[in-house]
Amino acid sequence: MNNAKRLRKWTVLACVMVLMLIVSACGGGNNNNTANNTSTNTESTNTTTEPAADNTNNAATDEAATTDTGATVEITVWDQPTPEDTQKELKEEIYAEFETQNPSIKVKHELMPQGTNDREVFVTAMAGGNGPDAYHAAHFPIIADWVGQGLALDLTPYWDGYADKDKFIASSMQAGTIDGKVYGVPHDMYVTGLFWNKKMFEAAGLDRDTPPANWDQLVEFGKKLTNVDKKQYGITLLGMEWADWWFEYYVWQAGGDLTHLQPDGTVQLAFTEDPSVKALQFYKDLKWTHKIVQNNVLQSYQDNMNDIFQGRAAMSNAASGGFGDYVAQGMDLNDVGFAPYPVGPGGKGPGQIGGAYWIINPKTSKEKQDAAWKYITYMNSKEVMEKVLQFQQDNGMFPNLLSVRSDVDPSQFAKDISPELVAAVNKAASDTHLEYFLKERLTPYVVKAVQKALTDEKSDPKQLLQEAQDAAQKEVIDAYNASVKK
Repeated sequence: MNNAKRLRKWTVLACVMVLMLIVSACGGGNNNNTANNTSTNTESTNTTTEPAADNTNNAATDEAATTDTGATVEITVWDQPTPEDTQKELKEEIYAEFETQNPSIKVKHELMPQGTNDREVFVTAMAGGNGPDAYHAAHFPIIADWVGQGLALDLTPYWDGYADKDKFIASSMQAGTIDGKVYGVPHDMYVTGLFWNKKMFEAAGLDRDTPPANWDQLVEFGKKLTNVDKKQYGITLLGMEWADWWFEYYVWQAGGDLTHLQPDGTVQLAFTEDPSVKALQFYKDLKWTHKIVQNNVLQSYQDNMNDIFQGRAAMSNAASGGFGDYVAQGMDLNDVGFAPYPVGPGGKGPGQIGGAYWIINPKTSKEKQDAAWKYITYMNSKEVMEKVLQFQQDNGMFPNLLSVRSDVDPSQFAKDISPELVAAVNKAASDTHLEYFLKERLTPYVVKAVQKALTDEKSDPKQLLQEAQDAAQKEVIDAYNASVKK
């Protein structure tokens, strides 16, 4: 099989899993099969580790994880590779190496139990005393909520003595550090930004290497790129059941957020604040006034992606882990642009960081917690991460260009990637924003307002957001804040 065909084969498989990671992280959960595939991808693209044979790296954990009695400690981890996992053999090799280097620790690798939503499955298992000892899918939007529910161990004592703690990029630690305490070890990460099709820019008389810098230019460029006769439009919007995922970026660009976490742990809704209202008005105007988005604003995420692949959409949101998807669909990365988002009235265009953390079960024994820490730091070492990246390179798989570790450069394992693209990802990662707090619980309320604005030309964004806030306050926030104050 020649290199081009092999690359096409492996990137299709790899990028389907990247898509599932993003959907899981930002779409409010997924079914069990998706959860297992998400595990496959995240371990393959951003695993970081500390080999147990490395005395320097293990110095921080030797005292905690030593089994002086000689007894074997068994821990359960939901990371068993599925039969169709493209990296099954590699993972099993890595697992075997860990146990060889740590003979007193036995890891029981299991598939996540069946269920329609991976997060509900985990919470239910933990409530029933059947949760894993270590879990690698505590996503950025949910980890703080899980900490509040007592589902994640305070890892600060381990972290303070961890020799590699300064090797993780600052933005990767943001969501997992709560009230100055560390609850998660970064497992994988991506950053979002603006995608544009350079060939379409050129055909429209625009500079192929210059994306829109602000909202005004976004509209200006979008109009030049929209051609009804060619069924071509300027930029995709997301109006389906995850509509708040992309909409919140516009709120940030307008200078606000959808919630405010207060110093006492309570939450204040910001749906009706000026930046949120401006963002929804602009979102609505892109559809009804400027007419530079797709006709079906409620179409699926995959339909949005198909519009990109088939040259119907000139601009869209993109994630650092998804470039291989473009390659798999026959696009030339030299014609793919990526940059931080255009700035809005707030003067900023931060990228969203997403991904997941390793967490440890706070209800399991101290011996198991110590063993779980050794396993996590092994699975998050430079050596293991680079081993995975080497496997991807050898098999024509496209890496996530954003690493949680500063000492691991994925672009070195994908030599056909332009330096400009790598630089663009790093630039987007230099100004980042976490998804709004309590997103998991508040999504339905925000989505309802966004969908109404996109489907009803006569709707009033401010009124829609007021109605959403009133309902969310009554049905979610009041009870949440009361529980915090207890």
